[in-house]
Amino acid sequence: MDRTKTLVGAALNTTALISPELAGRAAFGLFRRPGGRSRVRPAEREVHDRARTSYLTVAGKRTAVYRWGDGRRPVLLVHGWQSRAARFAPLVARLLAEGRSPVAFDAPGHGGSAGSTTTILEFGEAIGRLHAQDGRYEAVVAHSFGVACAFRALDEGLRADRLVAVAGVTDFRFVIGGFRAQLGLSERVSQQVARRVEELLLPGAGTVWQRFDAAGRPADVVPTTLVVHDEGDPVVPFRQAGRLQAAYGERVRLLATRGLGHQRVLSDPAVLDNVLGFLAEPARPAAEPADRTAGATA
Repeated sequence: MDRTKTLVGAALNTTALISPELAGRAAFGLFRRPGGRSRVRPAEREVHDRARTSYLTVAGKRTAVYRWGDGRRPVLLVHGWQSRAARFAPLVARLLAEGRSPVAFDAPGHGGSAGSTTTILEFGEAIGRLHAQDGRYEAVVAHSFGVACAFRALDEGLRADRLVAVAGVTDFRFVIGGFRAQLGLSERVSQQVARRVEELLLPGAGTVWQRFDAAGRPADVVPTTLVVHDEGDPVVPFRQAGRLQAAYGERVRLLATRGLGHQRVLSDPAVLDNVLGFLAEPARPAAEPADRTAGATA
């Protein structure tokens, strides 16, 4: 843990001894803040600059959207927390070479988008708005926190023939636990953060943790899925991948890697070969539930 995070966590823990409410409010503000913006890396620049860039307004924030290709065979890409669409550059190049049309966005507070805070609901709003424009996707590829966002969007109406979940967060409680561990927060403060998640993100919606649980979607909305996860991932433990296999059985195929960690697994050539091979197989799309509508909303 770096010194700044240690000091912030200690201050919040001390404040909680006097006013748990005040400490919880401050901690929840940090919980929604991605922090420093990730820049486009030199190796990503050429692909990033080839995109047609447009903007959506998501929760009042100007949100950057990137499109490549001619619009046919669209594939939606959903980045993770403290990341940006440019991280998919190696995959974008491969998708274009096969005649697909990648679509991506920088979530609010990330990359080229406005704002300093965001939530899973804002990711979902962006996904839903794009889906309304593009229609059914040939595939959705999501990374890290984006996996949780993609599964929630499936429950809200997102439709795709295939899903690729890379190094994915599948249990939303893990997000709270990771935040607590980063700052060294006391149980008192972390309980306050969890309460605000329940009250502010989906007020009156029942069990928030189940609503945001990637392993808790109705089976009929989950398409055939490739789960890619490194056994030594230091950010999102490998056991998060196993939850999807346990929940969806034969709909899920697991590709376990070694030595790629949390980030390199997204661009490794052998992994990309497997992803493209998976997308080329005949799809078995999820059924269309009669009581659901297209286009995710948050």
